[in-house]
Amino acid sequence: MLEEQGSSSSSSYGDVQENGDSRKGRRYGLVSDFLARLEHFTWANYTFPMSTGGLALLLAEQTQGFTFPGLQTIGKVVYIFDLIAFTLVTAAITYRFVKFPGTLKASITHPTEALFLGTSTLSVASIIAGIARYGIPSCGPWLVTAYRVLFWIYFLITFAIAVGQYSLLFTSPLLKIQDMTPAWDLPIFPFMLSGTVASSGAALQPPNEAVPMIVAGLTAQGLGMCVSIMMYVRIDISLFASYVRRMIQWGFPSPNSRPGMFIAVGPPSFTGLAIIGLANDFPQHYNYFGADSITIQILRVLATSMSIFLWSLSLWFFCISVVANLAIRKQLTFHLNWYAYVFPNVGFTITTIAIGKNLQSRGIMGVGSAMTLMLVAMWIFVFIHHIKAIINQEVLFEGKDEDIYVNEKNHAHVKPTKSGSDIEKEA
Repeated sequence: MLEEQGSSSSSSYGDVQENGDSRKGRRYGLVSDFLARLEHFTWANYTFPMSTGGLALLLAEQTQGFTFPGLQTIGKVVYIFDLIAFTLVTAAITYRFVKFPGTLKASITHPTEALFLGTSTLSVASIIAGIARYGIPSCGPWLVTAYRVLFWIYFLITFAIAVGQYSLLFTSPLLKIQDMTPAWDLPIFPFMLSGTVASSGAALQPPNEAVPMIVAGLTAQGLGMCVSIMMYVRIDISLFASYVRRMIQWGFPSPNSRPGMFIAVGPPSFTGLAIIGLANDFPQHYNYFGADSITIQILRVLATSMSIFLWSLSLWFFCISVVANLAIRKQLTFHLNWYAYVFPNVGFTITTIAIGKNLQSRGIMGVGSAMTLMLVAMWIFVFIHHIKAIINQEVLFEGKDEDIYVNEKNHAHVKPTKSGSDIEKEA
């Protein structure tokens, strides 16, 4: 009987050991499978921290009378979560480039994935602007200097990216005008947000440092808005047409590209926001154009008027995008461009609040707060679908991401795109 018990005990121990090894094996298998999926961790994943950082900024902009105790704490928590998300995304994409040689070059030259390179620097813009809202009030003057240094580094890097990416875009034979979406505006977007970053922190700088930052921010915002206008308004230079003309000639983009239509809301919104912020931040120190008190008053009137002018354009793009997305809501499957439902509309909402502040209109500020609630709900909605998509292998999987046409040798390859004449013949 003792032998039977001994054999029974050893058998049970062996089963436990075998089960433990199998569980370890399964865990190891899950980890290795997930790490293998990181080969498809594209630049578009930065849309997640980009939108989260924008949400943190939006919470910080709420006006008195439309806030509640603890809102600032919630904003700080969201901002810290954004820092964590940015760190994790950066670690994951770095792993991809190190583990899978050639993917870095392929991602930068890929005609689709490369368009999302700018989302990485847009995420940085949200983080830098968040320093002014959440960091500087709680830290010493050293952070004011750090903010200024970060601004100028960001300004130079994003300008270089804008020049380099558009050089590739203009010379790529793989992108056709009928494929044009507002995502083509993304390479200039990070440089344009230098204006928003300047407007967030210029008021905290010494006057002799604030003016150069304001001028640089206005320069960046002006270039970004002009490039956006050239993208969206009809221009007949060679074969280059515009986003609006593209929709007139070929209709709305494909269903899964339509969330990206909200990107068009961003440029006029963030431009209006930057103009108001830079006008409000102009220091009373130099008397360039006479008494600064009078100059600032004039600047605020002009800035508010121009912002309302641009806000109406954002509203139009927003409504067109809503109509286009509602028309195919049952056909949509999750893609990372769903975060376009959030980030561009952050600028639209903050601009609404800023206009309300300058006009001292509680009605407009109330509309901005209502828009904030809807954006928070939208961020939660998109985030939940993002997690589900990762679990269900709808993203981070072969043939599911922006690098869909990158072959096993990690060289960019895109299936031939039909020309406009071919489409007309088929019609």
